Amino acid sequence: MAQQVQGVIARAKGEPVRIETIVVPDPGPGEAVVKVQACGVCHTDLHYREGGINDEFPFLLGHEAAGIVESVGDGVTEVAPGDYVILNWRAVCGQCRACKRGRPQYCFDTHNAKQKMTLTDGTELSPALGIGAFAEKTLVAAGQCTKVDPAASPAAAGLLGCGVMAGIGAAINTGNVGRGDSVAVIGCGGVGNAAVVGARLAGAAKVIAVDIDDAKLQTAKSLGATHTVNSRAADPIEAIRELTDGNGADVVIEAVGRPETYEQAFYARDLAGTVVLVGVPTPEMRIDLPLLDVFGRGGALKSSWYGDCLPSRDFPMLIDLYQQGRLDLDAFVTETIALADVEKAFERMHHGDVLRSVVVF
Repeated sequence: MAQQVQGVIARAKGEPVRIETIVVPDPGPGEAVVKVQACGVCHTDLHYREGGINDEFPFLLGHEAAGIVESVGDGVTEVAPGDYVILNWRAVCGQCRACKRGRPQYCFDTHNAKQKMTLTDGTELSPALGIGAFAEKTLVAAGQCTKVDPAASPAAAGLLGCGVMAGIGAAINTGNVGRGDSVAVIGCGGVGNAAVVGARLAGAAKVIAVDIDDAKLQTAKSLGATHTVNSRAADPIEAIRELTDGNGADVVIEAVGRPETYEQAFYARDLAGTVVLVGVPTPEMRIDLPLLDVFGRGGALKSSWYGDCLPSRDFPMLIDLYQQGRLDLDAFVTETIALADVEKAFERMHHGDVLRSVVVF
């Protein structure tokens, strides 16, 4: 029987979000209903509200979540009622050309629930990243549920559902940071600071954090950065080179998503070094680089989608590290808030003083 619960809805571009009653259907084949315990407030949700993703309003926001499986539909074998899960937006299909080539982290046909959640008047909702977890319960494809150790705090564990995984994965999976490498991270918000953590987990000897905000740089240092550069006060390219014996970093992770910071990343890397773009640009942005420099510097220019993660592989491993005290996910939880405070959390993003606000149910 369908259930009615409260959820955060974005009705139109730029309008403040509101709490409304939504209808969650019983799970159909391959689907699961999850009772949400915590959900992080991610910049992607703000992009949805601002019409930066698409115009399929109204949106049910929220996607960075952990909770308990309440019920499952026919044919579901991955999870069962009572399982503690992190929700993910990469439920791999197993059949596309990426999956068949053994690269499921690039799956081109990820699964979402077939049924739609609705408002009480029948209006269909578009769930953010196919999840819609700013709600007491949500309907997802069963493959979007990844079982992890139930002892892990939901407020911390849920952050692996997007931002923290994106940053850690940009370093470990996309950048292939290795033992002894030098790494620079440009942009020290939630994703950038997660990249700092990922670089240290991978064994980087030197991790250089770059930002225009001293408070963010201090946070990066507390999370493992060995050096910091305020790019308002110093040329970040020259500063990174100076800190790497004049060579540039082995891996530079751009976590801002702007042409000027990408250009900094490009020129701040060593010859044959790697640039990883994990910051999300807007559609109108362009970059102009001399093609001879692209050729002459060699190396690799990569983009990182979701940290090139495979949830079934990466989430349990990272939760194990968290439980062992080797990965401080709690450090990313700046505040816990109520569902009614999501709009205020969006406002706080503009001030740059939070890594994550997390809705706790």
